[in-house]
Amino acid sequence: MNARTEPAEAESDALARPPLVRELLLVAGLFLVYKFGRQLATGRTGEAFSNADRVWDLERTLRLPDESAVQSVLLHGDTLVRVANTYYATVRFPATAAFLVWLYLRRPAHYVWARRVLATVTAVALVGHLLFPLAPPRMLEATGLIDTARVYGPSVYGPPSSDQLSNQFAAMPSLHFGWALMVAIGLIVATRSRWRRLWLLHPLLTLLVIVGTANHYWLDAIVATALLGLALAVIPPPHRTRTTAGRGTEHLVPAEVPVEEPTLVGAGR
Repeated sequence: MNARTEPAEAESDALARPPLVRELLLVAGLFLVYKFGRQLATGRTGEAFSNADRVWDLERTLRLPDESAVQSVLLHGDTLVRVANTYYATVRFPATAAFLVWLYLRRPAHYVWARRVLATVTAVALVGHLLFPLAPPRMLEATGLIDTARVYGPSVYGPPSSDQLSNQFAAMPSLHFGWALMVAIGLIVATRSRWRRLWLLHPLLTLLVIVGTANHYWLDAIVATALLGLALAVIPPPHRTRTTAGRGTEHLVPAEVPVEEPTLVGAGR
């Protein structure tokens, strides 16, 4: 990159980067909307367990791997299962926040794209949680799985009847996996390192953790993947345009999206 292109790219980044105060207000607004939506999903325990029986039977019909195969690996050692529980409890929000902050500072056009995708996935997932409450496999006796967080710790959930901080019947789709997959895809798209595809280890590890700790079914992750795929098809990433003939200098131009969704935070699962 020559010196003449640097001011132009800095100006382009400044134009692509949305105002910080507006972003913070959008974060707070979506958090309140999600918390309100979580309250609407309470009191549907019977429906959540009936849906869990259907999902478990469907997985067996589809011959998906038994979740117990992953959990049995974790249960080989107390340390390993505690690490998995800690990963489940602590990684999702910081990893997603760090991803968005980095994009906001270094790849503002990609930040706008990623924020729209994540907000869309989260909003649609909230509707899914309301329409299809689903008890996780750790609550379903037929699975033979144990609640690793309750037995070994640490646990982020209390008894479902008295838990006022989270919707424990919001298993499908899995936002744990959906967010992790978007973080990986976003970093692969926004960076050029030859090692950038290693970011896919993040959703892979997340998948093994959410299944092994009995917080999600395989189908929860499959539905989240399909939902993210649809969002990515509707909301394209920024595209590059060449601006300096013969030198291949590139600028990022945000893709046109008809409706901008609010950003995300505080999703239940």
